[in-house]
Amino acid sequence: MNSRKFLTLMYRTRLKVCCISSHEEARIAIEWGADALGLVGEMPSGPGIISDDLVREIAALVPHAVDTFLLTSRTSGDGIVDHVNYCGTTCVQIVQHIDPAEYPSIIAQLPITRRIQVIHIEDDNALDLIDLYEPYVHAFLLDSGKPNALTPELGGTGRVHDWAISKKFIETSSKPVFLAGGLNPANIKEAISTTAPFGVDLCSGVRKSDSLDIDLLKRFTKKLWNY
Repeated sequence: MNSRKFLTLMYRTRLKVCCISSHEEARIAIEWGADALGLVGEMPSGPGIISDDLVREIAALVPHAVDTFLLTSRTSGDGIVDHVNYCGTTCVQIVQHIDPAEYPSIIAQLPITRRIQVIHIEDDNALDLIDLYEPYVHAFLLDSGKPNALTPELGGTGRVHDWAISKKFIETSSKPVFLAGGLNPANIKEAISTTAPFGVDLCSGVRKSDSLDIDLLKRFTKKLWNY
């Protein structure tokens, strides 16, 4: 491998494909370069929700080089731990703004599971959550949900949030940050140039009729990695 290609692989923007709903979708996402798969547990709303049994099956078959993220809407430390232990994923993506006091229990019981806290970017107040969660997490993921809505939206909205706030969040945090929320082949170049995230997370932007669309995913990865 030449040095230029090696550096490209080292510093490339990481890709997480979320809302994986079958073994075949997992295979397609991995084939097109996904570094991580998002497996959506029970949610009050949004796409891609699958049973914990299917999450467990898919997670068990994914190659070790690819991370599996369990998206959990549980808010208690013990509840989150139970969810992860059953599903067997390498990472847990906590989609609610939970009480930080729940984190020590999660860390103690899941010492090798990587913890990703979702921050829903509704306004500048999202920046205040960096200091609140940073001591406890391995990474953040910025999304466009509305956790306090009558029916909470915790991801998969297809909406773009204010990237100026995301940019400030990424520049301020010492932890890796994934950008999510309405990303698609048409806007990914602008999203990357505006915010410079560690990684991107996508769902609705590469799906048609509730299924992962190979052509959209192919177009997305070509734009993301300039090939």
